[in-house]
Amino acid sequence: MKHHLLRTGLAGLMLAAGLSSAWAEDPIIIGAAIAQSGAIAPYDEGPAKAMEIAVDEINAKGGVLGRPLKIIYSDTKSDIAYGATAAQDVIDKGAQMVVVTCDYDYGSAAASVADAAGLITFSTCAGDPKFGPSGIGPNAFTMATGAPGQAVALAEWAYNVKGWRSAYVLLDTSIAFDASFSDFFERRWKELAGADGLIGKDTFGGEDPQIASQITRVKGLPKEPDFVVLCSFPPGGPSAMRQLRAAGVNQPLLLSESWDGDFWLEAIPNLTDAYLVTYGSVFGNDPRPEVADFMKKFTAKFGAPPVTSHALTGYSVIQGWTKAVEKAGTIDADKVREVLETFADEPLLAGPTTFTKDTHINMQRDLILLEVKDGKAGNVVDVIKAHQMPK
Repeated sequence: MKHHLLRTGLAGLMLAAGLSSAWAEDPIIIGAAIAQSGAIAPYDEGPAKAMEIAVDEINAKGGVLGRPLKIIYSDTKSDIAYGATAAQDVIDKGAQMVVVTCDYDYGSAAASVADAAGLITFSTCAGDPKFGPSGIGPNAFTMATGAPGQAVALAEWAYNVKGWRSAYVLLDTSIAFDASFSDFFERRWKELAGADGLIGKDTFGGEDPQIASQITRVKGLPKEPDFVVLCSFPPGGPSAMRQLRAAGVNQPLLLSESWDGDFWLEAIPNLTDAYLVTYGSVFGNDPRPEVADFMKKFTAKFGAPPVTSHALTGYSVIQGWTKAVEKAGTIDADKVREVLETFADEPLLAGPTTFTKDTHINMQRDLILLEVKDGKAGNVVDVIKAHQMPK
């Protein structure tokens, strides 16, 4: 009897060891071809860490389809051209889904490689609507609330809440996100305030912004605008902002989620009267319990909150993709894509998420509006969303 129990026990240990070995040797690999260095790294760092939180939680519950998840990385170095190389690197190492940078321009090359390889590819937060079937391919999705939705939400808030009636738009032509943001802001603003409500528009190049002539045109207007929409992003955007303030252009500034966090603020000492729309507050004061809880969880794991709230989208990429995989019963891209395209207000941390065959981006989710005042970011003003997309 003792020998039988011993043999049974040994068999159980061997079985457990075998299962443990299989578990360790057969993960589902998620390849992250993202910026781990360079100017874009602050936008990818938080989402990547949030993905790790989501993976840890899922693995603790048994993984996906009985298999653990594992993330591998390849650094794009914030180099648009290097994105394709980074994507191929993670694919060659066994990636079965690919996550790319939080921007269409910086992430599309990597996404195109993954799409061509027949893999689902997600940007954590590329906000240009071209990130999807129209600009990349059928397997490309983004967890962003798109630039059009952000711009429309800000336009409606400026008109309906602040009562402003005249706007000036200053567009950084570096990336597609800002072009989309500018376009949809202008379209919605003209619907609200009339064509005369947009009293001027100018452009500049964000890599080395020298905007003296643009400032001269702003200051030469017959009537000062109620506010300026600065469609740009760090690190180039703060230089333009500093020049505006130094020249006495002190109107309120409206900004996209590209300005989230406070890592850029030292470039504009004592900045005030600037408002940005983004996914959540990283400053410990988000009024939504699920976001506040996530920020606490993130801080507990990594010792500090995320640099930007784009972390919410990284967590949601893993949430959304694994939900689709479980429902499809496979990691096969065609079957997973079909499930993703049935999402209708799917509850994810980034907000209710809807995908269709033609649209792999969301527009009308809740966003938080934060104020920069007296050189400090993070004052929560409101939670807003786009109510009516322009025709």
